[in-house]
Amino acid sequence: MQILCKLLVKHEFSGSHVTGPVPGSIIREPNQKMASESSSSEASLSPSPSSAIDFLSLCHRLKSTKRAGWVKRDIRGPESIADHMYRMGLMALIASDAPGVNRDKCIKMAIVHDIAEDGVPKLEKSRREKEALDHMCKLLGGGPRGADTLFLFLLYITAEEIYELWMEYEENSTTEAKVVKDFDKIEMILQALEYENEQDKDLEEFFQSTAGKFQTDVGKAWASEIASRRKKQD
Repeated sequence: MQILCKLLVKHEFSGSHVTGPVPGSIIREPNQKMASESSSSEASLSPSPSSAIDFLSLCHRLKSTKRAGWVKRDIRGPESIADHMYRMGLMALIASDAPGVNRDKCIKMAIVHDIAEDGVPKLEKSRREKEALDHMCKLLGGGPRGADTLFLFLLYITAEEIYELWMEYEENSTTEAKVVKDFDKIEMILQALEYENEQDKDLEEFFQSTAGKFQTDVGKAWASEIASRRKKQD
């Protein structure tokens, strides 16, 4: 959320078309339409090439920021935040459909869940990410008709969906969130196993930290498979 927020703050305060008071939250009232229910002209908005590239360039930070846990353990060439989220997205894509689980939502949630990652201590992480998310949603809550194309694009197409996906994941409040939480752990221990094999490291602490914490059948099954492969390599 901080990544999106920084881009929008730039648009509001650096002489762009986005002016006026900071709007209210994007969170809708019971009788308020979702972004996807807006008029066809609004819903079909897309960013200008310039705005799209600005936004995607900011997202480069996800590709260049290395995962802190591996850096602290002196892993050579550690994975980035984007690496981690990409493989989680693939996990959601290939996992068998389960009753009551929306696979498309799982894929989107995997892509969104660490978008606000900034390397802060764990105890501060959720609070600071939530603050950034709230700020982003306030900025996206409305705007003049002449607002920047990226502003309108995010307002009508992505803001509410990103907020809801991120909050579901943080609160572990849906079946999809539980699946993606498990994939977060699965990706970590699979990466740990790969680093153990490639760099002759002992990363037992990562396996211990996830033991008994999987919430779904697919998470438990995949974790068991990884543990079995690790045991065979001892």
